[in-house]
Amino acid sequence: MLAAETEPGSAVEITALDIVLWGVLPYVMVVVLVGGLVWRYKYDQFGWTTRSSQLYESRLLRIASPLFHFGLLAVIAGHFFGLVIPMAWTQAVGMSQAFYHFNALLVGGIAGVGTLGGIILLIYRRRTTGPVFMATTGNDKTMYVVLTAAIVFGLWTTLASVFEGEHGHNYRETVAPWFRSLFIVQPDIAAMAGAPFSFHLHTLVGMALFVIWPFTRLVHAFTAPFHYLFRPYIVYRSRDGGAATGRATDRSRGRGAGKSTDGAVGGRRSTGAARRGWSAVGTRDRDTRNR
Repeated sequence: MLAAETEPGSAVEITALDIVLWGVLPYVMVVVLVGGLVWRYKYDQFGWTTRSSQLYESRLLRIASPLFHFGLLAVIAGHFFGLVIPMAWTQAVGMSQAFYHFNALLVGGIAGVGTLGGIILLIYRRRTTGPVFMATTGNDKTMYVVLTAAIVFGLWTTLASVFEGEHGHNYRETVAPWFRSLFIVQPDIAAMAGAPFSFHLHTLVGMALFVIWPFTRLVHAFTAPFHYLFRPYIVYRSRDGGAATGRATDRSRGRGAGKSTDGAVGGRRSTGAARRGWSAVGTRDRDTRNR
């Protein structure tokens, strides 16, 4: 058992369990996450999907999905701001701890409630809509349990800070330094060990979520369609040179009295190559195969 100081005058005892949880487990989580994504992409590209159920039910989905996804984006942004940006930086730009704390609780509370409401609606829809429930796998159920637990425990830490007021725990002095220390492979175990149990629980559930992430439908988050921002515009081509040419062709067909435009009688075309007014795109392999 080791002892380390997280604040002047205070010592935190570091146990073997602390070393495993806050010094080893985060890197195990990263290995499983990255390795799982590589494995899934290599062996299960066709399963790399959300398995959308919009065709079965869309009324609740139109409300629940945006509420959950936009709320989750706000939660991620809040975690980034609170964990990655040091407290000294915000103080250097004139942001007091009280002002930061108020905004974090306000924005974090709204984002957490919105995300929780969205996931509850999604679970309700999946349970009460027959075809959607039949398409739900055991893998999906595990994912929903862990994801909901991570949201609930995160909201718990936020609301607990509200009731504790000025005496509440400042996670920017414990959890945030530990999180940043992981990136330089020098985990500040003492800092995380000094955080309250609620933060420990939220962190552990969050790591469990990332461990199962590559093996669930959540994997679609790593394939955001950014290429849509850079793809060329769709080009529409008119057939037979446009509407005017089309009308002229119709008139010539009318004057033909049973003769086709290329000279065939009785509606049968001659063996000569007919003029095409448009060209197929992306069908070379099919055309070659049919020759």
